[in-house]
Amino acid sequence: MDQPSGRSFMQVLCEKYSPENFPYRRGPGMGVHVPATPQGSPMKDRLNLPSVLVLNSCGITCAGDENEIAAFCAHVFELDLSDNKLEDWHEVSKIVSNVPHLEFLNLSSNPLSLSVLERSCAGSFAGVRKLVLNNSKASWETVHTILQELPDLEELFLCLNDYETVSCSPVCCQSLKLLHITDNNLQDWTEIRKLGIMFPSLDTLILANNNLTTIEESEDSLARLFPNLRSINLHKSGLHCWEDIDKLNSFPKLEEVKLLGIPLLQSYTTEERRKLLIARLPSITKLNGSIVADGEREDSERFFIRYYMEFPEEEVPFSSLHNPPAFGSAKARTHPALHCQARASHPLDHLVCGMWLAVGSCPLTFRPANHKSDGFSLPKKYIQ
Repeated sequence: MDQPSGRSFMQVLCEKYSPENFPYRRGPGMGVHVPATPQGSPMKDRLNLPSVLVLNSCGITCAGDENEIAAFCAHVFELDLSDNKLEDWHEVSKIVSNVPHLEFLNLSSNPLSLSVLERSCAGSFAGVRKLVLNNSKASWETVHTILQELPDLEELFLCLNDYETVSCSPVCCQSLKLLHITDNNLQDWTEIRKLGIMFPSLDTLILANNNLTTIEESEDSLARLFPNLRSINLHKSGLHCWEDIDKLNSFPKLEEVKLLGIPLLQSYTTEERRKLLIARLPSITKLNGSIVADGEREDSERFFIRYYMEFPEEEVPFSSLHNPPAFGSAKARTHPALHCQARASHPLDHLVCGMWLAVGSCPLTFRPANHKSDGFSLPKKYIQ
C-alpha cells in the first residue's frame, strides 16, 4: 500500500528530538531516555527521547516505518498528536500498536471523521487509559467501537464534536471515571441520561457550555443513573429554575458542583449566588472550585432564612412547600422534633426548627424580633 502524502510520525520524531532541537538533560523529573543503538538505525543513538512525546501541529499524515516506531518508543507512555492531519485510523493504529506502554493519547483536531474505525484497529488502543478526541468530530459509532476495545479506559474527552444527541453503546463501559463532553449542543436531559446508562461508574461529568435547559428526571431515577457521581460541571448551561438545582441532591455521592454562568443566577449578586447555592446543596464540599467550610455552610443556611423570611409564601422558590432544602446533618434532619413541619404555616417555619436541631450547641440563638446582635432577627413565633 502506498504511503499517504505528507509528513510521517517517524520523520517528525527524528526532527523534533534530535540533539539540536532537544538536547540531552539530566535530573529528576526530566523523563529523558536514550535507547541503545539498534542494528541498522544509525539515527537512533542521536535522539534523546522523553517518555512523554508532544508532536502536536506538525502536519503528520501517516505513521512511517513501524519497526522504527517500535524501536524508538518502547518506553513512551504519553503521546500528544493533536492538531495534525491524520485522517485514517489505520495510520493511527500503526503508531499506537508500536507503543506498547501507551496510557495517554491525544488525537484532538485531527480529521478522523473521514474514515471508519474498525474493531481490528481499535484493538491496538487496548492499553490506553486516557483518550482525547476533542474537535475530531468522532461519530458515536466510533466512540462505541473504542469503548468495546479499551477495557481499562478511565478518562474520555469528547469536546467540540457538535453532538446534539447521544447514542447509547450496546456495551456499558464500567471502567470510565471521567467524561469531558463540553462545548457541544446537548440541550435535552433525555440525552444526558444516556451517559449514565453507558458509564455507570462515572465519578466526574463535565457538561460545561452545553445548553442543557432542565433536569427532567425523578429523584430515584437520578440516583440509579449516576450512583457514583462525585463531581458535575454545569457551567454556562441553560438551567433557569431552583428545582433543577434541588435535583442535584439526588446524586448520592455528589461532593463538587460547578454552576457559573447559568440563567437562574444572573439576577443575584455574587454573595447571594454562592450562599443560596450552598444552602440548597447540603452535601457538597466544593462549589465552583472553592472548598465549602463548615462555618461557611452555617452562614449560608442562616443567610437563606434571612433572605426568604419576608417573602410571600407563593414566592419562596421551593419545588414543594413541604420539601425545602434540608439543613444540617442527616441525623438532625430526621429528628422526631421535626414533626413541627406538619403544623408549619409558612414554608420556612420548619427550616428554623431544623436549623436549631442541626447546630447542636446552638450557635444560632433565637432572639426577640427587635434583637439585632446576631445580624438578623426572627419573628417571635421562632423564639424557643
